[in-house]
Amino acid sequence: MELRHLQHFVAVAEDQHFTRAAERLMVSQSGLSASIRALERELRAPLFVRTTRRVTLTEAGRALLVEAERILAQVRSAHEAVAAVQGVLRGTLALGTEQCIAGVHVARLLAGFRRRHPDVEIRLRQAGSGALAEEVAAGRLDLAFAYRTQADSDQLRSVSLASEPPTVLCHPSHRLAASGAVLTPDGLAGEVFVDFHPDWGPRRATDAAFAAAGVRRTVALEVNDVHSLLDLVDENLGIAVVPRHFRHKRPSLTALPLKDAGEPEYETVALLPPDGATSPAARALVTLLETGDPEAPCA
Repeated sequence: MELRHLQHFVAVAEDQHFTRAAERLMVSQSGLSASIRALERELRAPLFVRTTRRVTLTEAGRALLVEAERILAQVRSAHEAVAAVQGVLRGTLALGTEQCIAGVHVARLLAGFRRRHPDVEIRLRQAGSGALAEEVAAGRLDLAFAYRTQADSDQLRSVSLASEPPTVLCHPSHRLAASGAVLTPDGLAGEVFVDFHPDWGPRRATDAAFAAAGVRRTVALEVNDVHSLLDLVDENLGIAVVPRHFRHKRPSLTALPLKDAGEPEYETVALLPPDGATSPAARALVTLLETGDPEAPCA
């Protein structure tokens, strides 16, 4: 089995199309097809279901994809490790982040990293914390800035960035804003909630806190970005329980502390693979973060 066969296989799996994958790899379509057929012959299993419009992975193909991505990530790390020993940091930094991570200003941190290591290609993916943890564990990302969740793999290392309590955001005319009462999960039963997709770290932490309190809540308005959440609350369509620093993004909203919610702290972390599998670029980025380069909640 040759590395190029695995590279070709992963490209077709990602694009779900031979022509697009061939164009991206800058190889002929016939050569790409021959490479995949050779891999299938060696493994004695079909890897794709081919149609006139697209290709999809077979069960064998899905199993191979996990290992192929891991192998290619290890090969990339080996090249980068040798370059680092030679005194030059090269290769790729594949970074994931959830929106509005407290404890790090991602754009500013990456700008500082690029100034120090201009030969490293930076790739950034934004997603929910659950998906990001899976990507780091699979070797598709070098590290990710995410919210800590109970589902994080034991195989991942984490560097704590910040921890903050929950805040209830509501419209100034909402009954909660004028009540003056100390808010608890019990006191929010029956409210209409605005919240993120279940893969987001804050949503997972909030769900866990309310479940621990034995309170069922209705998330009627579900979004995938912070500003949409704030817009919906600003129109008095619901309330939101969010990390405290979110309140600074929309000062017009009323922000109220939430008490007696068990352990609802929102902890943000940098997720990394085991120490021996961490790429030189990821180590350099974490070092830059730990030495005090730009750290702040997102604005």
